[in-house]
Formats: sequence, C-alpha cells, structure tokens
Amino acid sequence: MDSSKDHGRTFPEGSGAEAPERISLSVRARDAVRQRIVDGRYPQGARLVEREVAEELRMSRVPVREALRALVTEGLLELLPHSGVRVRRLERVDVEHLYEVWEPLAVQASRLAARRVARAVPGELSPLTSLQASLDRAERAAGDGDGAREVAAHTAFHEDIVALTGNPLLARTMEQLSWQLQLLFGMRKEPAHMRAQHEVMFRHIAQGDEEAAAASTLLHVRDSRAVAIRALFQDT
Repeated sequence: MDSSKDHGRTFPEGSGAEAPERISLSVRARDAVRQRIVDGRYPQGARLVEREVAEELRMSRVPVREALRALVTEGLLELLPHSGVRVRRLERVDVEHLYEVWEPLAVQASRLAARRVARAVPGELSPLTSLQASLDRAERAAGDGDGAREVAAHTAFHEDIVALTGNPLLARTMEQLSWQLQLLFGMRKEPAHMRAQHEVMFRHIAQGDEEAAAASTLLHVRDSRAVAIRALFQDT
C-alpha cells in the first residue's frame, strides 16, 4: 500500500505536509530507481550518488533523496557506513530468510485463492482472468527470450494469486516482499519445469481445490529456492 497517498485531504499552508507534486516526483523517482535495480542497470553493490541519480532522472535532489530512503526501507538499497547508499548485495542468508517468509505466505495465498474461486457465484466475472493473463505474458516472453519481461510476468502471477484471496493484510505483507522476489527471480534463469508448475498451480486454483493448490505451491516455492541457491552460490 502506498503510504504517500493523502486520500484527498488538504493541508493548511505551513502545516508541514508534503506538497502533492513533490510526493508524485518522489514516487516516480522511487519507481525509476527500483526498476533499474531489478533489471540490473544498477548492479548489486553499486554505490548510488544522489546527485548523479537526480541528473539521470532529470529531477531535483529532494525527491531522489526521498526515493532512496524508501528503497532502503524496502530492502533494495542499504546505507553505507558514513554516507550514501548502495544496491544491496544478496548473500545466501538473505535468500534463505526471504524464502522462509515467502513459502508459508505463498502456500496460504494459493489455498485462500482456491477457496474464493470455489465460493464464487456462478456466472460472475471470472476471478481468474488476471492469473491467466500473467501466464500468457510469461509464455510469450519466454518464447521471445525476453528474460526481464518473463520475470515481471511471473512476479505478477504470484501477486495476482494474493489479490485473488481478497485478504488486504496478506496483500500488504506480500507487497513488502514483491520487489525483493523480483530482484531474486531476475538473477537466475527460470527453468521450463517451473513455468509448468505455474500452470499446475493455476489449474488447482481454478478447480477450487485448496489442498492441491497449496501442495503445488509448496513444491514450486521449494524448487524456486533450490534453483536460486544453486544459480547464485554455485551449490550442486
């Protein structure tokens, strides 16, 4: 959830509230820097200089400063000992911690999504449309050899499952992990069998089978962890 939204409130002059224009610029700067981290234009360990980033984005330094602070909070950047920030370098323990948190959340999300499908009113707009669209985008991207687009589509698939649950608390919790997961996914090639696992997850969710959806998701997340560890740290 974007805490920068002011929900339509107006603030008296001198109240200390941020101007909407500055908030918008800060959000734009955050999105631009985040995308550069995820797609590798800002590689792991790279030091980001506020002035240089501002020049690249053609913005003033204030919204860029706010954006960099926000990305530290998201876990994509880390503070340097004396000043400045750098792109966080994922160590093995970071990957382990990420999967320890993601696994139970992803499994529960699939279970709840299947439950919601099972309880859907016949004839209503299919809640599976977004899931199918994400799978289709991933398949097209894989066929085109577009790794970045495929990663984005796979991340969207998992986000769509969470959205399908209708649970806002789960959605907010997963939102905190989403960009770290996308960064991780982008660091290794998605094996074909893992794309096939998404299809299996989709099928069980579409059938409203909670336990089969949960079991297939558990298998997928654990395979994803094994692939990530092997690719990033040369484990056999």
